[in-house]
Amino acid sequence: MNLPPMRDTAPVVPNKVSHATPKTGARLLDPGMNLTLRPMQYPVFFEMYRNAIKNTWTVEEVDFSTDVGDLRSKMTAADRHLIQRLVAFFATGDSIVANNLVLNLYKHVNAPEARMYLSRQLYEEALHVQFYLTLLDTYVPDPAERARAFAAIDTIPSIRKKAEFCFKWMDSIGELERLETREQRRKFLLNLICFAACIEGLFFFAAFAYVYFLRSRGLLHGLAAGTNWVFRDESAHMAFAFEVVKTVRREEPGLFDAEMEREVATMLEEAVACELQFAEDILGLGVAGLSVHEMRQYLEFVADQRLVMLDLPKRYGAKNPFGFMDLQDVQELANFFERRVSAYQVGVAGEVTFDAAF
Repeated sequence: MNLPPMRDTAPVVPNKVSHATPKTGARLLDPGMNLTLRPMQYPVFFEMYRNAIKNTWTVEEVDFSTDVGDLRSKMTAADRHLIQRLVAFFATGDSIVANNLVLNLYKHVNAPEARMYLSRQLYEEALHVQFYLTLLDTYVPDPAERARAFAAIDTIPSIRKKAEFCFKWMDSIGELERLETREQRRKFLLNLICFAACIEGLFFFAAFAYVYFLRSRGLLHGLAAGTNWVFRDESAHMAFAFEVVKTVRREEPGLFDAEMEREVATMLEEAVACELQFAEDILGLGVAGLSVHEMRQYLEFVADQRLVMLDLPKRYGAKNPFGFMDLQDVQELANFFERRVSAYQVGVAGEVTFDAAF
């Protein structure tokens, strides 16, 4: 899958940074709380933080005005069922990710520059929650219906199954205060991989596919415009998580063995099964132009991409059945002087010397 390019009149060119293990011998998952940014041990994470700042956006920039008309007059009952299920999943999805970040990730990734990125990610998760709240308020004006959407993890089986999958992996390390042993570090890595590859990288990417499918039919351009921003955020979150995994793999190669590979593959299989059940629900009334079979193929394709990002062999060999997903970085048709498009980046001035002494 082609991830959205970061475009600007002055393209961002990340500084060349070293991936070498810190000279001090400290490792990324060593227990403790390193607080010093000098000398910087993992500059790649600081560069990711800087790039995230350049992707700043606000919910107020998203224009939902045409979406309401689409929902009322251009969409079938099956289309509206799809949207109702989709916004019900959105209602709590990013809150779950934010909780895992705060409760399970931040305290164990022991590099201040990495925690800077996680702090930025937490802001972005809050922004996504605000975006989906605004989406719900716009699409579901009736308070009773909106309350049912927020209760979806308890009342809609296909969404509850995805939530249970998330909570299982959150709970797997919820009581870990320090990563003292090999087994504790493996558990942490599996949680990190799950949230990056399965939840942000599969559940959300499946949701994006539904949004861009509707956009390909000329529907819900406001939702698609906001999703462009979220898509870029989630792609960056995955990149950071996989960089953490790569760093730990370099520092502690013994953690990654055939058993770890099997556990990751099984985890992805479970995630695909959860999302396939959701596809059967969301497409249950028969959406013209989109089938459960195609969604299964797409999910298997995405799962393979996540395995590749983890330097693991593909499992399914599936191809992307959705041509419209190859166009997800095509910018919305908007007059630049009337509305800022999602390719815009906020400039960050100044240079940073990564190896400067105190």
